[in-house]
Amino acid sequence: MYSIVNTATIYGIDSKLISVEADISEGMPIFEMVGYLSSEVKEAKERVRSALKNAGYALPIKRITVNLSPASIKKTGAGFDLPIAVAILSAIGIIDCERLSSICICGEIGLDGKIQPINGILSEVCEAKNSGLEIMIVPKANLLEARLVEGIITIGVENITEVIELLNGGNFVQGEEDKVSLDEIPVSSDYDFSMINGQQALRRACEVAISGMHNMLMVGPPGAGKSMIAKCIPSILPSMDSNEQLEISKIYSVCGMFDERHGLMKNRPFRSPHHTVSAQGLVGGGHNPRPGEISLAHRGVLFLDELTEFNKSTIEILRQPMEDKSVCISRALGSFTYPANFVLVAAMNPCSCGYYPDLNRCHCTRLSIQRYLSKISQPLLDRIDICVEAPTLNYKQIVKKSENESSSDIRARVIKCQDIQKARFQNYDFKFNSEIPSNLIEKFCFLNPEENRFMENMYEKYSLTARTYHKVLRVARTIADMEMSENINLIHLQEAMCFRGLDKRYWEDGI
Repeated sequence: MYSIVNTATIYGIDSKLISVEADISEGMPIFEMVGYLSSEVKEAKERVRSALKNAGYALPIKRITVNLSPASIKKTGAGFDLPIAVAILSAIGIIDCERLSSICICGEIGLDGKIQPINGILSEVCEAKNSGLEIMIVPKANLLEARLVEGIITIGVENITEVIELLNGGNFVQGEEDKVSLDEIPVSSDYDFSMINGQQALRRACEVAISGMHNMLMVGPPGAGKSMIAKCIPSILPSMDSNEQLEISKIYSVCGMFDERHGLMKNRPFRSPHHTVSAQGLVGGGHNPRPGEISLAHRGVLFLDELTEFNKSTIEILRQPMEDKSVCISRALGSFTYPANFVLVAAMNPCSCGYYPDLNRCHCTRLSIQRYLSKISQPLLDRIDICVEAPTLNYKQIVKKSENESSSDIRARVIKCQDIQKARFQNYDFKFNSEIPSNLIEKFCFLNPEENRFMENMYEKYSLTARTYHKVLRVARTIADMEMSENINLIHLQEAMCFRGLDKRYWEDGI
């Protein structure tokens, strides 16, 4: 007696289809499972045995062999319980095996036969749909999340008895009452740019950074408002398109952080890990690899407050993901590629006491300042498009009563600027100015003779690297788009160069 059931397993943030084969034959009574299994999958035989017994279905006193294929993929998680149980019940003739070929089944089973929810169901439903399967049976608690994927019938079940009845002639029609409302969720934030007094340069830098999705570094004394301005950034982030929403939702689903009650994630993520975060927590990994903070910030913002307090080796590993927009984690289980197309927003003090270069208040020695700033390497600075200073506010700025520009006004301009970029790059696989590849810089950031001479002088004067030069042009392209200018003019290049002057002041000329 033989049967086969389709299921899926998480592999990175995607899933791979797995075949659960069950064979029951004469021989010494034993329940054996094979197929490159993790410990929690091996434990499934005890959960399945007890669940079936408590549901009134005793296993036959025969040799039971369950194989999870392909054997080259490590099987992890408890989502194999239900397909293993169904495969065994089909092999002994309790379930009609003819209906299983077009069905994918996932779920964990409790000892009482109840079906428990699992992580990553969104990714598994997508894989089942892409593989041509027509029906997906999932835990009832995961049904709202599963219904977010259109084009496949999803059925929620609560216990093993319900599964048996469904597969032996049940109706595979999903009710309209189970559908999730996909209404747009408005952008919400506890912080708004109308709360920010003064700091006009910082406000402008934030608008430029988000308009072109550029990385940004803020340097200034404590209390200047760096952290508060960063917390206002979510209020000017534009919403995502449907493909981006599904991509982000899959990442959060795999990590068990997805709230299916609101449908797919509408707002771009904003992640702010503490400076004690480990390298593994930042980029991902672990024995059973899972996404890190940079993947949770995919298509959104990663805010690193007190940048110099992070372990230097930890933040240095950001260099490759910031360039490639992805990170590859290699472990014994295999290689996993996680998306990491995020905007880095960082904030730091200029020295240990926080008041350099105000020598009236700063008491740090030249050596201590050098040691403090050396925590941020030049290669990492090269990957930051905008560096801006946050000066100390005076009393009049703090108690200012006039109305500041709100986030809604800034967000409208950001959306308008990004629409220009999306139209320009509609035939390419990137959307924003910050993503323009080096081989297309001349095409999209063309300079007239006067502007070309200016950049040549700047390149020689400030000893720019090729990477920095290209980043200046990308920022200038964004500024030109904000001004609705088809060409990059001299004033756009000058402003872009001003955003690069701060790192030269502190890391070279200032000490």
